[in-house]
Amino acid sequence: MDMTIRETGPYHFPGKGLLTGILTVFLFTLFNTCGFGQAVPAMEENIPYLVTFGGDSDTSWGDDDFCQVFFIKIPLTQSDPIYIRVFDPDTGGELDEAKGDFNTKVRFSVYGGEGCYSDMDPAGEDPESNFDSGIMLDSRSFGTSNRFDNDWYTFGPLNPLEGEFVEKFDGRVFKIVAKGESGDDGNLYKYYLSTDSRENREVEGANLFTFEYTFRLSNNQNNVSQIYPYMDDRTVSVKISNFDWDDDGFIRIVSVAKNGELCPISNENDWVRKEFPVIEEERNTSMEIQFIKNRQKQVKNNNVVVTVQNQYGESLPFYVIPIGGIPVYNPRIRMRVIER
Repeated sequence: MDMTIRETGPYHFPGKGLLTGILTVFLFTLFNTCGFGQAVPAMEENIPYLVTFGGDSDTSWGDDDFCQVFFIKIPLTQSDPIYIRVFDPDTGGELDEAKGDFNTKVRFSVYGGEGCYSDMDPAGEDPESNFDSGIMLDSRSFGTSNRFDNDWYTFGPLNPLEGEFVEKFDGRVFKIVAKGESGDDGNLYKYYLSTDSRENREVEGANLFTFEYTFRLSNNQNNVSQIYPYMDDRTVSVKISNFDWDDDGFIRIVSVAKNGELCPISNENDWVRKEFPVIEEERNTSMEIQFIKNRQKQVKNNNVVVTVQNQYGESLPFYVIPIGGIPVYNPRIRMRVIER
């Protein structure tokens, strides 16, 4: 679903913070109640598709490493089996991005067990370097067949006990990896975490997150997309990085203390980074990174990669359901300059 949002966003009008904040919470709750909460990308993110290119592709098409990793956090109270559903996993249909004739294979793999999450190294600028840690539970490679074009493939059933127990989450963690094996086309797809193998039924209390988000922007020039990195109590600064923006508008950030600060934007096939201070009121909250399309010219099929790191160089997670809710700017909070 394509949700068009005014450039200023629906909850950043001065003097209307309380009313619009209540409306945002209401809509967020409504979306989750209607079963949109565990889709990836989420409805709230307003992103059409995830994208992974074949292993022989050129990074200038907007994928820096031809790999995408998502973690799935399951509460300890979940005892029934779960399923990970992939929409349009093949590469060759109407949704996918061809570079000449389609020739691409992408492998989707599900991991659990010891090391699935804990052996991933969040430090450094390649958070997906140890993507195959843990115990592989299921795997399948998809090529150019149209068997699952505009349709779902389901991994599972998965026993919640097969996930890795992670104390800080008070839950168990699975991982799904999309890895471009061969070819040079772009595979566009979505995920859904479900309690049913044939329908999308959300797992109560679950959430999904990634440390490096690779996605397709909408072709609609009125579109605004957003993703939500979480800043824990150790965060005193964040370095926001974007790859291959292609002059497609601008990027800005919103938090409880920041009201639309701009990020520098990358060019073709390069990374751009900027560091922002984080004050006490922003810790243990989510930040919103907005992607606002170019209104003067249309940039089609733009694929973008985004990461956020803290002052230690550790990558911060982007949660599908933002921890603490969608951030609402509070004009009473002021940034303070700390002299060292």
